[in-house]
Amino acid sequence: MLADIAHELRNPLSIIQGNMEAWLDGVISPTPEQIASVYDETVLLSRLVTDLRELSLAEAGQLKLRQEAAVLGELISAEVSGIQSRCQQKKISVSAELSDRLPQVFIDKDRIRQVLHNLMDNAIRHTPAGGSVKISVRLDKQGWATVSVSDTGNGVAPEDLPFVFDHFYKADRARQRGHGGAGIGLALVKQLVELHGGKAWAESKVGKGSTFYFTLPTAPKFEIPSTNS
Repeated sequence: MLADIAHELRNPLSIIQGNMEAWLDGVISPTPEQIASVYDETVLLSRLVTDLRELSLAEAGQLKLRQEAAVLGELISAEVSGIQSRCQQKKISVSAELSDRLPQVFIDKDRIRQVLHNLMDNAIRHTPAGGSVKISVRLDKQGWATVSVSDTGNGVAPEDLPFVFDHFYKADRARQRGHGGAGIGLALVKQLVELHGGKAWAESKVGKGSTFYFTLPTAPKFEIPSTNS
């Protein structure tokens, strides 16, 4: 894992360093496009470091949750709205199928926002132009909400599917790196969902796309009984 971390840190650092040296030596003059590219690498680097820290805390059981009753539909709608412009640029359609009668869930809203963002980001990165991304929610009789994020990308081979939530696992390293993935986002999704008592899994068909699922407890399941006598 340390070797993988070093590899992922080295890539953006090498790009940043190479460009800075060329600018300082006067070999090239920085253009707005080159500056934007270097900035993107710093964003990737910052996200990687943040995800690594939170993943390590979650796996050590030291990441504390601040759970409260929340409206899951509102969190999903906000995430979909936030990625609309990105999807338009990539010519991808994005939609949410949400019932008007969804119950509240008992969650740490910031952490579940992170889960939603990571899954939507993963779906967008692996969906080609003209494709679609869809998020939906269903309820079961045991009091759990199941969220699904589906895409129409290339899908994941059956032999790779059991490992997609592992640290730094990449079914196709060259393709993943080109899509901006560092192999941390899905591992963090799994840890954050499990901290809520839920589970995460994926289904996929090569050439047709993938669907990632996770479950969350609805608020009534965890209501604290009154202590008044």
